[in-house]
Amino acid sequence: MRALRHALTVLTVGVFSVNLASASSLDTLDTFLKSTQSGRADFTQVVTPPAKAGQASVRSKTSTGQFSFVRPTRFRFDYVKPFVQVIVADGQTLWLYDTDLEQVTARKQAQALGSTPAALVATAADLNALQKEFNLDAQVETDGLQWVQATPKNRESTIQSVRLGLRVDGAHVRLAKLEILDAMGQRSVLSFERFEINPANLGAAQFQFAVPKGVSVIRP
Repeated sequence: MRALRHALTVLTVGVFSVNLASASSLDTLDTFLKSTQSGRADFTQVVTPPAKAGQASVRSKTSTGQFSFVRPTRFRFDYVKPFVQVIVADGQTLWLYDTDLEQVTARKQAQALGSTPAALVATAADLNALQKEFNLDAQVETDGLQWVQATPKNRESTIQSVRLGLRVDGAHVRLAKLEILDAMGQRSVLSFERFEINPANLGAAQFQFAVPKGVSVIRP
């Protein structure tokens, strides 16, 4: 649940005038937002806490699962290893299910998102929508990826910054990396593989959440 929550607080190609081969990373991000109305990918998440005074090294925690979304209001993270945990945004409510604690936390989605990594990836319609919540800066291309750094405009945000790594594949743009630095100095890196753009069998039905029998529900 710890790594899972930090990932949140702290996820038909159109015709565009930009040439992706020479576009800035901001143009590439805009193309991704406009052309990818839904998506699905496997992910690996590595969470590294900040080093404490006198501490030579810190131990990272790794988890894996699947991420999916349908713009503009639905997404989910299904964590598989090392523990089964679920985050679902169904358009009205943001559900966090911790199977280990046998507990569900439910928040109003509109209040829970805002300046979060999920807003960057799964809910914004275009660059203009993102710029209402974030300052966006194009960065140097590295590791074959085009990078954009997003800094929340809200000074009370629980994250310091998010870096998005985008891979251009012909006419397609796929999300490859998310690097999240939260307000406490914890770093979370999500790497995405087998990213499907606009999969035909992904719709609203996949983003419904039913509270398991016997599980307590907390509504902060």
